[in-house]
Amino acid sequence: MASGGVSVASLWTEVNRCGQNGDFTRALKAVTKILQENRDDVTALHCKTVCLVQTGSFKEALNVMNTHSKVLGSDVVFEKAYSEYRLNRVESALKTIEAAPEQTDKLKELYGQVLYRLERYDDCKSVYTDLIRNSQDEYEEERKTNLAAVVASMSQWEEAPLEDLGLPESTYELCYNAACALIGQGQLTESFNKLRQAEELCRVSLADDSDVTEEDIESELAVIHSQMAYVMQLQGRTDEALQLYNQVIKLKPSDVGLLAVTANNIITINKDQNVFDSKKKVKLTNAEGVEYKLARKQLQAIDFNKALLAMYTNQADQCRKLASSLQSQNPGHPRPVLIQVAQLCREKQHSRATELLQQFSEQHPESASGIKLTMAQLYLIQGHVRKACDVLRSIEEFKHKSGMISALVTMYSHEEDIDSAIEVFKQAIDHYQAEQPGSAVHLALVREAANFKLKYGRKKEAISDLEQLWKQNTKDIHTLAQLISAYSLVDTDKAKSLSKHLPSADTMALNVDVDELENSIGATYVRKKAAKVTGENPPKEQIQPGEIKKKKKKKKGKRPKNCDLSATPDLERWMPMKERSYYRGKKKGKKKDQIGKGTQGTTAGATAELDASKTASSPPTSPRPGSASGSSTGPAATAVPPRQQKPAASGATRKKVPQKKKKGGKGGW
Repeated sequence: MASGGVSVASLWTEVNRCGQNGDFTRALKAVTKILQENRDDVTALHCKTVCLVQTGSFKEALNVMNTHSKVLGSDVVFEKAYSEYRLNRVESALKTIEAAPEQTDKLKELYGQVLYRLERYDDCKSVYTDLIRNSQDEYEEERKTNLAAVVASMSQWEEAPLEDLGLPESTYELCYNAACALIGQGQLTESFNKLRQAEELCRVSLADDSDVTEEDIESELAVIHSQMAYVMQLQGRTDEALQLYNQVIKLKPSDVGLLAVTANNIITINKDQNVFDSKKKVKLTNAEGVEYKLARKQLQAIDFNKALLAMYTNQADQCRKLASSLQSQNPGHPRPVLIQVAQLCREKQHSRATELLQQFSEQHPESASGIKLTMAQLYLIQGHVRKACDVLRSIEEFKHKSGMISALVTMYSHEEDIDSAIEVFKQAIDHYQAEQPGSAVHLALVREAANFKLKYGRKKEAISDLEQLWKQNTKDIHTLAQLISAYSLVDTDKAKSLSKHLPSADTMALNVDVDELENSIGATYVRKKAAKVTGENPPKEQIQPGEIKKKKKKKKGKRPKNCDLSATPDLERWMPMKERSYYRGKKKGKKKDQIGKGTQGTTAGATAELDASKTASSPPTSPRPGSASGSSTGPAATAVPPRQQKPAASGATRKKVPQKKKKGGKGGW
C-alpha cells in the first residue's frame, strides 16, 4: 500500500490510463507517489523521465537521469540525448548518441537532427538516405522533407551542386525546400515559380481543415513569403521585396529565426538610408533563441550588418567593438577588418587604415587579394599612385588579368612613367606566351602594347610586337604599315623590303567617277562653265544641279562722322565698361537733385545756388537790402526770396479729378 491508503497497483493503473490519454501531468503525480514507496524502481524512474520530457521539463529530466544513472543505465539514452538537444546542448547530445550501445531508429532520427544543427550536412544526408531506404512507416514523408532541407542547406551554405535524389514535390514543405536549393544555384526565376507553387499547395492543404483560420494560413505562409521577398531582392526588385518583408513583420510570427532574417534583409535594403527604421528592425535580431534557429553564416551576416549600422549611425565605439568581436570569432575573415577600415576612413585616419590592411594581408595571405585592392584604393585617395601600383602588382591572383593591366598602364601613364607601363605589358605578354600562345587574349595584349609604344614614340620597341602580329595575319595591311613606319627609323632597307608586301596602287584604287562625284549633292566645289549672254536684258544666271551659288560679299559698314583714322583705336572697346582697365567707378558723394528737400518752398537748384559757402569772394556779412554791389553778379543776385516764389502751377490750372455722383435712395432728391 502507498501512502494515503492507495495501492501501488491502482497507481500504476492511473499511470497507464493517463499515458494513453496523453495526460502526462497527472501521470507524473502518480509516478511520484510510486517512487515515494520505492525510490529505485527502474520502471517508475523511466516513466518519470518520459513524463518530464513530455511536459517540457528537460532540466528536471536530466537531473533524474544523472542522479539515477547507475540504476537506469542505457534504458534512457534516447530521453537523455533528446533533453540535451532541446536544451541546445548539441555537442553533448551527439556524444550521448554516439556512445549508445545500439542505434535504434528513433536514435538515428535524432542523430540526423543533431548533425543538421551542427551543419554536418554530408553526414546528415547519409543518415536520412539510410532511414528512407530501410524504413516504411507513416513518417516517411517527414524524412523526405528533412532530406530536402539538407540538400537545400548544402546548396546555399556550401555551394554544393544539386543532386537528384528523386524527392517528390507533393507537399508545400518539399516544394519550398526545392525552391531554396534552386536559390543556392542562382536559378532565381525557377525558384520563384517553385515558391508560388508551394504557396498554392499550402493554401489548398490548410483550406480543408475547418479549424484553421485565415490568420493561421497567413502565419504558415510567412516563411514562403519571406523567401519570395528574398528572391525579389536578389533580382533587384527592392520595392516589391520591402513591401512583402513588412507584411511578414506585421504578422508577428512566432518563429524568432524568421523574424530575425526578415528584419536583417530590410536593413540591407535600407543601407545608409532610413536609419531610424533600421534601428527598430535590428532589435528583432536580438531576440532570445535566435542563435539556435539560424545557420552560422546567417548569424555572421546579421552581426556584420549590426556593425555597419553602427558605423552609419556614427556610433564609432560600438562599431569598433562589434568589428573586434567579429574578428575574434572569424580571425581569417576579411570583412571585420574592412569594417574597421571603413570606420577609420570616416574619421580621416587613412594611414592607420592602411597599416591595419597591411597587417591583415601579412597574417592571412589566403585572403590578401581583396585586402590589397582596398589598400590600393586608399593609396589612390591619398594621392600615392606609385604605391597603389606596387600593391596591385603584388597581387598574384590578378596580376595578368586584362582589367589589372589596363588599370596599371593607365596609372603609370598618368605618372608619365612609360617604362613601367611597357614593363607591365611585357610581363603579361610573356605570361600568355608561355600559358596560352596565340590565344585571343595574348594577341589583344600584343596589339595594345604595340599601339601604346607607337603612341608614345617608342617605334623601335614596337617592332617585335608588330612583327608578331603581322606573322599571325599577313593580310593585315594596317599592321604592315605600322611595321614599315617603325623600321624606317631603324633599318631603311628592311622597311623597303617590307614595303614590297604592300598592295599596288591599282588594286587599292577605287572605281570612282570624278564628274559624278563633283555633281553630287555633297560636293563643296564645282567648276562653272557659263557662256556669255549678249543683249540689253540678259537672263538671270541659272544654277546647274549640284552647283552652289556664291554668296555676295557684304559691303563695309559706314564709319561714324567724327571718326579719326589717325588715332589708335581703344583695344578694350568691345569689353563692358566695368571690365576695362581704366574704369575707376562712379564718383561717390554727388547727390542727385531731390525735389522737396531743403528749406520750405525752394527747389534743390536754388538751395545750392544760395549757399554762401560755395562763392569764393562772398563777404562774411550779408549785403544790404537793395544793394547790387559786391560779388553778387551770378544768379544769386536775382534770386527770389522763398516766400515770394510762386508755385509751379496754380490751383486754377490744376486738373481737377471729377467726383462721382452719389446715388440717392428711393426717396432721394
